[in-house]
Amino acid sequence: MSSRLVLASVLASIPIAFALPAAAADQPLYAPPAPWVDVAPIPPPPPEEGAPAIQILIDDHQSRLDPAGDAYYAHRAFKVLKPEGLAGVKSISVIWSPDTETITWHTLAIIRGGQTIDLLADRKDMLVLRRETNLEQASLDGRITASRQIDGLQTGDILDIAYTRLRADPVLKGHSFDAEGMAFAGVAGRYRTIISWPKGDPVTWKAMVGFGDPVLADKDGRTTLSLDKTLIQPPKPPIGAPLRFRRVGQIEATSFQSWNEVSKLMAPLYAKASTIPKTSPIKAEADAIAAKTADPRARAFAALQLVEDKTRYFFIGMGEGSYVPADADDTWARRFGDCKAKTALLLALLKNLGVEAEPVLVNLGSGDGLDEMPPSLSAFNHVIVRVKIKGESYWLDGTRTGDTNPQAMHAPAHKWGLPVRAEGAPLEKIVEPQIDVPTVQTLTRIDATKGLDAKAATDIRITYSGIYATSIRATLARTPRADMERTFRQRYSSPGSGIEIEQVNWSDDPAKDLFTIDLQGAYDMDWRKNQDLGVREFKVGPGAAPPAFPRRDPGPNDTAPFALPYPAYTRSRIEIALPDGGKGYTVRGASGTEHVAGYEIVSNAAIEGGVATFSSDQRTLIPEISAADAEAANLQIRQLRDVDSLVRAPA
Repeated sequence: MSSRLVLASVLASIPIAFALPAAAADQPLYAPPAPWVDVAPIPPPPPEEGAPAIQILIDDHQSRLDPAGDAYYAHRAFKVLKPEGLAGVKSISVIWSPDTETITWHTLAIIRGGQTIDLLADRKDMLVLRRETNLEQASLDGRITASRQIDGLQTGDILDIAYTRLRADPVLKGHSFDAEGMAFAGVAGRYRTIISWPKGDPVTWKAMVGFGDPVLADKDGRTTLSLDKTLIQPPKPPIGAPLRFRRVGQIEATSFQSWNEVSKLMAPLYAKASTIPKTSPIKAEADAIAAKTADPRARAFAALQLVEDKTRYFFIGMGEGSYVPADADDTWARRFGDCKAKTALLLALLKNLGVEAEPVLVNLGSGDGLDEMPPSLSAFNHVIVRVKIKGESYWLDGTRTGDTNPQAMHAPAHKWGLPVRAEGAPLEKIVEPQIDVPTVQTLTRIDATKGLDAKAATDIRITYSGIYATSIRATLARTPRADMERTFRQRYSSPGSGIEIEQVNWSDDPAKDLFTIDLQGAYDMDWRKNQDLGVREFKVGPGAAPPAFPRRDPGPNDTAPFALPYPAYTRSRIEIALPDGGKGYTVRGASGTEHVAGYEIVSNAAIEGGVATFSSDQRTLIPEISAADAEAANLQIRQLRDVDSLVRAPA
């Protein structure tokens, strides 16, 4: 667990305060570092030329892993080189969970001209609050913040900070984990990481590209892993690369020996939480679903809708809430729960519906490359349910809202998942299917039959499917209609384009999982004269092409592939009804199928029945492309963009 220090430019808005139980962890302690800590002096500053406004002098992290509990010492000192740096150091905060952690402050001081100003001398200046800063995001974690205003800091001052976090979580049953990395800008005078554990304990570790080569040693009955560098600059992740290649300059250590261990550890918790008595009201809900359908797929989706519609999302991370799911009956009674609680409720329903199901741990947003990381519970921040019907997997996430079609149960974008089983399980790859229906379809109809200088009546129809349709439904459900109409009018009306939207309507087709927005207005079309040809033209737009790939600077993983937005599928069609039935008008634009940079682009430009039509389907075929192929594709991408789509009027 990487020690984190929060530098706040201003204190958060007045927090909601809660009564704190009497416990030592509810207040920070103040003491010198423990004997196992090797306290390092502050080194001389690195050269100031090219340095940021805040220059790191030392960034020192020492972790002592132990089955009885883990300790994480953090020491950071930085110098304010420029006045611009003062704005970012109004206060220093440390956040911890009082149920499992204790914070001990060692140092918080300003060093100015060889003199030290101790900011911990008057401990009453340390503001300690339980700040539920994420209540608006439906999150109650019970964490406590100790914050100290940094009064009188001046340019040229050094701010010296050191504290230790002790952590002992009974749910982990003696397992340890630590993740450290070079999280600073510019050149640091000294960067050090030391991780130790009892000699002979089964701890595995991995240093990512760009971290360096840590040294293993044995001392005082403990194994030590250390990296100590001076005048070091953190490596930069390769731009545009998949996440697994952007994890640079980091190290992780864990006492879990396999993903099976993690799976086994969590299995009893979900088995208990999803077990309900025969008299449970959840069983009555399951019986009602069973009476309507015998199809296991329909039953699973009905259970998902029940959990989505009848229980709201609210994260509870207090006490054992970080890892332990609430009992299904409790979640149903209070009608709210987090991902763990909703998963347990879903499992209870599915068990009583005779549908095979299991919880699966995943990582929202950071799942790529989990199979390459050391096993740990910290690798996951979310849990969903996997249902198996006739050998096929379906995925249910009770924290979603507004799902109206079983298509919502397709494989999610988490890359990897860990099934939670009593016998344990390895990581499993989650493969997203290709999209068969465009997620966004835009059809624009322009009536230019009144002439080139008259405003053209215009209809724009935007049809969303899948998660986009679900998101639009949720937005509309919580927003007044007048506000949504105004939003769409302002979004699509533009003096620069000449379009003015006057009416906004929408319709929903839950059976097909489609949501359509219809916009009506007028288009002041810009028919410009081509001086070379002596005719007027209307430019529809540049040729359809994916974005170009950037050039990378030399560095770690600079030859990594580029990530593509897979799966993705969009469709665009523009129809322009021309004057005089289109007599004498011509069109120019791409027509045919192009395969470039992992995309398939099907385009067409034509005139038929007095209507000029331009269409483009764009679909990604693969999730990533090699750096060499991306470089070669850039020329083709530029060429595709240079093919303007336009309508040319007769002379």
